[in-house]
Amino acid sequence: MYKMSRNEDTDEEYEILNLSEIDRTWLQRTFTHVTKASAAKQIAVGGVSGWCAGYVFAKVGKLAATALGGSLLLLQVAHYKGVITINWKKLEKDYDNAKKQITKNARKLDKFAPGYVENVTEFASQNVLLAGGFTGGFLLGLASS
Repeated sequence: MYKMSRNEDTDEEYEILNLSEIDRTWLQRTFTHVTKASAAKQIAVGGVSGWCAGYVFAKVGKLAATALGGSLLLLQVAHYKGVITINWKKLEKDYDNAKKQITKNARKLDKFAPGYVENVTEFASQNVLLAGGFTGGFLLGLASS
């Protein structure tokens, strides 16, 4: 947004609005300056951001898998030793209720961000170098952790 005065001796100001970004998605607005850069810069930015995302994704995934696996192992040992008793019918009922709730929330999320997948797909098809660099970097990040 720019302000411009019409005349030096008047105090009237006019705003100049940048309407070129009104119809763009947040993804397009964020990466506009990168998509106009050279091919090497696009690949480098995509690769570095993909590597960071892959590395974090792998670390968080390993931590979550360790926590879940460890708790299930301890639960089974405690059940086998008779420390706890598991009501399997109630557990199955709670599982079904949780599954229904997750499905319901997923539908709400689709209403919250309609066309998200389509926007990402369109952006990736229009910016093949950036998306390819990100994908390669993401896979390297997964492998390096």
